Amino acid sequence: MTGTDPGILDEAWELSRSVALRPEPFGALAYHFGNRRLIFLKRPELVEVVRNLGGSPDVRTALRQAGVPAGQWAAYAVALRGLADADVIRHRDPVRRDPVGEPL
Repeated sequence: MTGTDPGILDEAWELSRSVALRPEPFGALAYHFGNRRLIFLKRPELVEVVRNLGGSPDVRTALRQAGVPAGQWAAYAVALRGLADADVIRHRDPVRRDPVGEPL
């Protein structure tokens, strides 16, 4: 995919259950047990974002938690879309919360 994908920033994602991350000095290796693909995550910040996705209501929150500057979010959106296309990350239903903020 070319260009930016601002829509992904507002969506809830998580690491696919079929993927294992192995830390490496450059970032991490992502191995998909289903399709047997090996993907290099070449930035520790991207690894942090991917790890944060499951506990974040959306990608923007995961980016903030990882300390990624807002000016780089478009590039991360493109990278995350590529990871989604490779089934490394997948859509997740956002956690519904009551008016006080507690999970339903």
